[in-house]
Amino acid sequence: MPKVIYITPKGERHEVEVEIGYSVMEGAINNNIEGIVAECGGACACATCHSYIDEAWTEKMPAMDDMEDSMLEAAYDRRANSRLTCQLEMNDNWDGLIVHVGENDY
Repeated sequence: MPKVIYITPKGERHEVEVEIGYSVMEGAINNNIEGIVAECGGACACATCHSYIDEAWTEKMPAMDDMEDSMLEAAYDRRANSRLTCQLEMNDNWDGLIVHVGENDY
């Protein structure tokens, strides 16, 4: 099973296995990763799973659709590497993915 490395806003590092087909957000929720709030449950309707994809991985991510782009306008401190983790479905190619969790508790 591929692993995701989540780095919380406090700098805590958590390396967890995330089942293929699950979203990066679900992997965080299932492993109690601090900072991924996911108020909408993964429906791309709240931006509380906002995170920053590590620069080494940004080119490997799928293109963002218009809905995700629009929701990210509501995210705190949006950056070029911002993504909603509910929109990123795990696959074998993402083993070792590094995600820096955004400030989602504002």
